Formats: sequence, structure tokens, C-alpha cells
Amino acid sequence: MSTLTLGVFQQREHGMGRSFALSAAVHIVLAAVLFLGVRWQVHAPSTVEVELVDAPPPPAPVVEAPKPPPPKIEPEVKPPPPVPKPDIVVREKPKPKPEPKKAPPPKPKDDLELKKRMQEQLAMEQKALDQQRQERQLRELLAAQKADAARKATAARASALGEYIGRIQAKVRGNWILPQDLHGNPEAIFLVTQLPTGDVLDIKLLKSSGNPAYDTAVERAILKSSALPLPSDPALFNRELKLTFRLRDK
Repeated sequence: MSTLTLGVFQQREHGMGRSFALSAAVHIVLAAVLFLGVRWQVHAPSTVEVELVDAPPPPAPVVEAPKPPPPKIEPEVKPPPPVPKPDIVVREKPKPKPEPKKAPPPKPKDDLELKKRMQEQLAMEQKALDQQRQERQLRELLAAQKADAARKATAARASALGEYIGRIQAKVRGNWILPQDLHGNPEAIFLVTQLPTGDVLDIKLLKSSGNPAYDTAVERAILKSSALPLPSDPALFNRELKLTFRLRDK
């Protein structure tokens, strides 16, 4: 074994010796702690002295004064229920109407003033009545004048229209050729449609005379009379004319 190996071995033995010594010291300390602890537990406890003192006597009970008895409560006496009145309607007597107070008689001066006012009022009423009568008369006069003017206008229109129709009938009469065997006064009515120039567009028989030959002769005369005469007043022109033709005028 070399010197180096021997040195290492000696170091190990030296270290192990220290370990054993430290372990032995730890065991000794633990044994001492256990020993002291066991002795502390088995040591006799210290005694405590207590001195007993007599308690004070209890206080005397307080005697309360007797309470007065409660007052007697008398039962409440309820009044008897009211007796219901019978359902009888008592009609009250109608109160007399107060008599109208009579106005004191007017004094003479008041009579004069009242009379004067009444006269003035009557005069005003009379004036209003006169004015109303005048207005009514004026309205009646205007209405009469208007009606008269309307009648005159109607008459003038009828006269002008009759003159217009007469001229047409006269022209047709101048162009008809009637059959020879006519009797009586036959009458035929035609509806003639014309242009504003008077040219005849259509003729329609509205009422026959009962004699076809007479009706045909009049219709031919109307066609022959185209264009028909025009009215003097253009307002009288009508597109359709109702014309009556008799054999003889009455």
C-alpha cells in the first residue's frame, strides 16, 4: 500500500471519529431533555388556600300597598229604536200667490209725459206702416210691370214665330199640287228638320190627315220649298219645326 492510499484512509478514519462523537453528543442532550421533562411532570402541584366568608343576609321583601278595586262599569242603556213613520205623503197646501202690487196712480205731470211718449210712439209706428205700404205698392208695381213685359215679350215672340211659320206655310202652299178629289178640310202635321240656312234635311209625318194622297202632296211641297224662309229674329230659329197644313184656313 502506497503512502497516498494510507493518507486517504487516515483522513476517512478521522472523519468517522468526528461523526461518532457528534452523534454521541446529540444522544446525551436528548436523554437529558427527556429526564428533565419526566421530572417536571411528576413534581407535586402547589396548593391554593381559599378563605370562606359568610354571605350577607337577603334584603327584606317590599310589601306593596293594596290597589283600589276597579270601578263598576254599568251597562250602557241603549235608547229604543225609532218607530218608522208611515209612508203617508202629506200634500202641502199651495201657497197663495202674492197679489201684484198696484202701481201708485201717476201724478198729473207724469200723465202728460206718458201721453206725449205714447203719441210719439204712435206716430213712429204709423210712419213705419206707411213706409211698408209704400214699399209693398212699389214691389207690386214692379212685379206687374215685369209680368206685363213678359206677356208682351211672349206675345211678340208668338207673333214673330207665327209670322215666321206663316211664311213657311205660304211658300209650301205655293209649291203643292193637290189631288182633285179632296173633301172637307184635311189636316196633316209634319216635323221638319232643317239647317241654319233653311235647307230641309228630313221630314216626318206626326199626324196623318187620313188621306194618303193629301199627305204625300204636302210632303213633296215641303221638299220643293227648300230652303225654307228664315225668321227676322235669329233667336226664333229652331232646328226642328212642327208644321201644320190644312186644306183651308179656318
